[in-house]
Amino acid sequence: MQENDDSPVTAAEAKALFADWATAPGLVLAVSGGPDSVAMMWLAARWRRALRKGPRLVAVTVDHGLRKEAAREARDVKELAKSLDLPHRTLRWTDAKPATGLPAAARDARYRLLARAARATGATHVLTAHTEDDQAETLLMRMSRGSGIAGLAAMARQTQRDGVVLARPLLQIPKARLLATLQRAKVGFAEDPTNRDTRFTRPRLRMLMPALAAEGFDARNLARLASRLARANAALELLVDGAERYLAAVTPDAAHAGFDARAFAALAEEIRIRLLLRTIDRVGHEGPAELGKVEALSVALARAGAEKSPPHGRIRLKQTLAGALVSLVDSRIRIEPAPPRRRRPG
Repeated sequence: MQENDDSPVTAAEAKALFADWATAPGLVLAVSGGPDSVAMMWLAARWRRALRKGPRLVAVTVDHGLRKEAAREARDVKELAKSLDLPHRTLRWTDAKPATGLPAAARDARYRLLARAARATGATHVLTAHTEDDQAETLLMRMSRGSGIAGLAAMARQTQRDGVVLARPLLQIPKARLLATLQRAKVGFAEDPTNRDTRFTRPRLRMLMPALAAEGFDARNLARLASRLARANAALELLVDGAERYLAAVTPDAAHAGFDARAFAALAEEIRIRLLLRTIDRVGHEGPAELGKVEALSVALARAGAEKSPPHGRIRLKQTLAGALVSLVDSRIRIEPAPPRRRRPG
């Protein structure tokens, strides 16, 4: 990529940005009408025209029903898509809106509707316009929550969700370059006032970015940190894979989820925690498990394992977490589905 953060994205760069999906049968472009997603649509349309044969592109706008301007913005996206020879669909979130947690609920609804549009149009991927700036903000949000390494890796270039692949081709592109791209192309876009609404966490962090950048915590450095943490997380997951295979080989009664307690205790703490988290999420029915609770469970297992062994067959630890029942009996850690919770009469 070019070193100048204010330069427009070139055709050659666009070709590289979207190259991973050149052979996909179809792509849904999530276009809200804001500058980032409009720039993605414009770049994707130019990229697609340069291909002899490529995926079918469908622009989709989700109207959450939260702002009166949203319907007009969706119509503007439709007109721009038409000028780019792209089909367009507007989907509406008609469910009741929660009193709290509105941003998260709106995000979940958006992805659910986008995945439905992908399945309806035969697309295998949904492309979103998350930028380097978004990646930096996501890292800061997760740092503020005390996330582990997996969380601090922030957003991946591709993830699975609701039966489709979410792809983020612009994660290494600064927002300023997308604005420059639209300015050169003379393409208009909408401004969502909620992006500046300080009632929400992300806009508050966004306001801090200039001061953080002055101390070296600019979007590029933060996004680079997220990328390095993602690399470390991937390496750790490979170690967990190996540890899981090893424990399966040394653990008796491998037909049931669990581990030999002594072999498990010999592993590095991070690997133990990840193994517990992975197994609880697989076996339990109330997941995903919270990292902090799994960390506490790991400590409890270590303490129980260090105690003098009780008579044969006595339970040394028993705890329910995320719909999984975890117990330490003799020298074996067992993880099995927990009984359904009893509903309180009411």
